[in-house]
Amino acid sequence: MSEITGRTGLRNGATAVVNEAYSFACMRCGHGWEQSYEIEHHVDGAGHEFVLYVADGRVVPSPLSRPTCAQCGGHVVRIMRPGRVSSARNAARRHERRPTVEVPTVPRQRRHWQLSDLLHPFHRRAS
Repeated sequence: MSEITGRTGLRNGATAVVNEAYSFACMRCGHGWEQSYEIEHHVDGAGHEFVLYVADGRVVPSPLSRPTCAQCGGHVVRIMRPGRVSSARNAARRHERRPTVEVPTVPRQRRHWQLSDLLHPFHRRAS
């Protein structure tokens, strides 16, 4: 799930960059999406470490703190390993492409139920 990139090419004074990706599913509206992040590790002037999450070139809040659904604005969001949303979409597409198969129907036989038939499971056996 994570991949540490080397110290070369670090931007904005980052000491390390970790790439992570997550799948998200909104429990309110069912919207699913995936996002990858560059997690930049920094040290401030006082020597304290902090991280910045960067998605699509923009600094964004941590997706683990309070993810928000872009479709409905809901905050009840399930976070999963990467690839879960795309694999579910691929499975749905495969299911849609399947040819429909005609299943022959068997004519139902009419049965006249008697009250004794319905009560049969409740009869006691003579010992």
